Amino acid sequence: MPVTIVVGAQYGSEGKGKVAHFLVKEMAAAAAIRVGGPNSGHTAVADGNTAVIFQQLPTAALCPRALCMIAPGSYIDLQRLLKEIHSLDLRPGRVIIDPSAVMIESSDREEERSSGLRDAIGSTLSGTGAALQRRLSRTRDVRFAKDEPSLAPYIHPPAEVLRGLLHRNERVILEGTQGFGLSVLHSPDYPHVTSRDTTAASFAAEAGLSPLDVDDIVLVIRAFPIRVAGRSGHLANEIDWPTVTRGSRSPKDIIEHTSVTRAVRRVARFSPDVVLAAITINNPTRLVLNHLDYVDYSAGILRFPTPTVMSFVRDVEASIDRKVDYWGLGPATLIPATQAQLRLRA
Repeated sequence: MPVTIVVGAQYGSEGKGKVAHFLVKEMAAAAAIRVGGPNSGHTAVADGNTAVIFQQLPTAALCPRALCMIAPGSYIDLQRLLKEIHSLDLRPGRVIIDPSAVMIESSDREEERSSGLRDAIGSTLSGTGAALQRRLSRTRDVRFAKDEPSLAPYIHPPAEVLRGLLHRNERVILEGTQGFGLSVLHSPDYPHVTSRDTTAASFAAEAGLSPLDVDDIVLVIRAFPIRVAGRSGHLANEIDWPTVTRGSRSPKDIIEHTSVTRAVRRVARFSPDVVLAAITINNPTRLVLNHLDYVDYSAGILRFPTPTVMSFVRDVEASIDRKVDYWGLGPATLIPATQAQLRLRA
């Protein structure tokens, strides 16, 4: 069955939103489904070169023909979701929300704030983890999407629609969140992890899909991995943003802030260890290597690889014993490896 799952290989912010948006257009996907909660932001570049950050909707919301779905394993910040829907003027029928998605309450955010999670593990304090814990406790104080009147026009089980699309052999993109290195099941860095599993298998389950539906797993890698600010866990080969800026020969400062909390991210040189583990567990069919403009600023301006970028990619491929299928040369530029190599030879 034609399901593509987009998975992060490191600690999040690998550019999964950009990749999912690209694949929806490249593969003429009929639908995209988002799992997770508002504790991670996915960015895609809309027409007019404007970056748009989504914390709830899949980035396919920028593609006028794709259905946008929120999975039963998702956690919803009501105000954030409605803001995203209304900002793009998305009508009922384009947005489908599973009735069993769980609503995040103000008490969930307050619980995370008072628990000291920000200082302990670098939590975004979105309330997603606390809402997940309430759900797992199986008490009666869980409010589902079906219980929220303002979401009524969008409520419908995505599984019914997905099954119909897949029987017609139409492509579905499943946009996973965060990164493999944050998995509560598979990361060696516990307790500096998120509150859920962040693998392709888990994403399929949260979306209500069978493993037999999946024929394509796209693993997304950063040239310079990041972690959120604070005591967020081990980050091999950690450096700082001025070092990245100097190495890329960028005329302006390169620095990243988290899309949710706006804190300055930690950054490091590429390390293969977490990526090798992500490859072992997710068994991807394709690899994407993003942020190559951080290797050589001019590659991002020219939108094609330079010898410096080519050398970097070769080193990464050797360290993980896999070829990279797509090269990310900037926020809006993703090209197949074959095209990148042809451009370089030309």
